[in-house]
Amino acid sequence: MKVLTSSLYRKLLSLFPHFGKSPAKGSNLNPCHRLLRKYFCYKAGVVTAADLVNYWQGVFEVNEIPEAQASSEYIVSHVLGAKTFQSLNASSISTPLSAKQQEQIQQLCAKRLQRMPVQYVLGEWDFQDLTLKMKPPVFIPRPETEELVSLIVDEECRKRSTSANCKHPQLSPENNGLVILEVGCGSGAIALSLLKKLPHVSEIFIYDNNVERPATASKRLLHLQDRVKILHHDVSSSSWECLLPWGLIDIIISNPPYIFHEDMTQLAAEILRYEDLGALDGGKDGMSVIKQILKLASYILKDGSVFLEVDPRHPEMVENWLCSHPDLLLFVSATHNDFCGKPRFLHIQKHEGENNRRY
Repeated sequence: MKVLTSSLYRKLLSLFPHFGKSPAKGSNLNPCHRLLRKYFCYKAGVVTAADLVNYWQGVFEVNEIPEAQASSEYIVSHVLGAKTFQSLNASSISTPLSAKQQEQIQQLCAKRLQRMPVQYVLGEWDFQDLTLKMKPPVFIPRPETEELVSLIVDEECRKRSTSANCKHPQLSPENNGLVILEVGCGSGAIALSLLKKLPHVSEIFIYDNNVERPATASKRLLHLQDRVKILHHDVSSSSWECLLPWGLIDIIISNPPYIFHEDMTQLAAEILRYEDLGALDGGKDGMSVIKQILKLASYILKDGSVFLEVDPRHPEMVENWLCSHPDLLLFVSATHNDFCGKPRFLHIQKHEGENNRRY
């Protein structure tokens, strides 16, 4: 077995044009040459997972690919059928890889070299205890959004624990009937996670004019399609009357576009090239969609809550905006920090006794 397959050799030639040419006498090898020489120094026929992680990490670093080590580890692990490199046993790490496995790793790494996010490279990504389908330009769920889900589950647990034993995080299915609306779903991460964790939720409505196939595929794989209804509407232009047939909503959740428009150009190349920028750009003040959600909530929210993921600058801005729009009958009841200590999540409620005033 050769250390490199012929196709991989050709790929390296395209990446490093000077590969194969001897450096001038007395000259120093550049980083690319050092990587290639290191790779060819492996014993013939013995290329292990650890070898390829180290090699591709070096290639990514030379090409200034962010998170070089994590990227190489995820890709090699994926080809070997594992989620993480740390979960591989010693035998898997040290066993020589087949030519087919090397080729698969090379193909995936070539995508990463084009700055494709590793989530798209792998075609799937874990969110809490779910594995979701991923393909461009479906919005990639971030770790902060996992915290948003946990916040909602904790709040439901707190409310229900006053009347019954709460088996957190898998809450009791008693008293079914809670209805949730998610505005904008992306991969479906939030809705599907909540349905798995909250058996007492009877239905989640997804209010989105562009629900991508991976979200639909994920809900089928998780056998949750009977509890999800997709409404193909744009929150910024559609009337709330389309939701009337299903009655008032108990909880509204959203990870809306909230990046300030002027900050969009500062995003990483992975985001700008591959993700749906419409799922990120929140307009001049980052609040164009947030305002529409709050207007919608004033009509269809029962006596429950609105949970939003926002920019750290938004909590005060949202509070001031709601104060200047008292007719919406909403107020910010709590602001929660993310794992970096930044104010990231808003818990908004309706003033008591106001559920039917708008009808």
